[in-house]
Amino acid sequence: MSSAEYESKNDQREDSSSAFSELVGDDIKPLSGKVSAHLGKPTLITPGVIERRKAAQRETVSDINDLDPIMVIEQVDPLAYLEFQRPGVQHGVYKNLRMGKYEIQSRLDLHRHTVEEARVALWRFVDDCHKHSVRCALITHGKGEGREQPARLKSCVNHWLRQFDQVLAFHSAQKQHGGVGSTYLLLKKDSSARKKTGEKLHQAKRVK
Repeated sequence: MSSAEYESKNDQREDSSSAFSELVGDDIKPLSGKVSAHLGKPTLITPGVIERRKAAQRETVSDINDLDPIMVIEQVDPLAYLEFQRPGVQHGVYKNLRMGKYEIQSRLDLHRHTVEEARVALWRFVDDCHKHSVRCALITHGKGEGREQPARLKSCVNHWLRQFDQVLAFHSAQKQHGGVGSTYLLLKKDSSARKKTGEKLHQAKRVK
């Protein structure tokens, strides 16, 4: 190779390197030499693949979700009031819940959910509320009036909430929060939250 050809190739490499630096910055360097990339064939996303993935997700959720399926759930009237109070819940506490006097710290809207989607969403919602020390929550499920299967989601919520150990009480909401199409939920404190409260009370007594 002549010196002129060598200098020409060097100039081309320098121009190429300069252009690359202008494009991505000086901190990133282009790969030198011959580089071969061994990439696997992309997975073809067919309807069968999608269904298998959904089935795997449903199976994973069902492993941790003990809520009863809809076939064993008693239907309620679309305009019925939902009410539930565990033994030990004070009358005044339950009354305040029923009257909507507690701050709503979290909300779940089940509109446009299928029964199975609602089952999964409710399970995750209650678990998440408990972990984050949410004491009062609101679940919107609708009344289901005029449907072929009236109050379907409402009936499910009424049945499922009783199965959670974390749930102390629930009652249909006041009009401003959705009326009988929504339900107030009162939850237990997480054990770690109770411990923190006990430590604060202990410290307060020591200060006195």
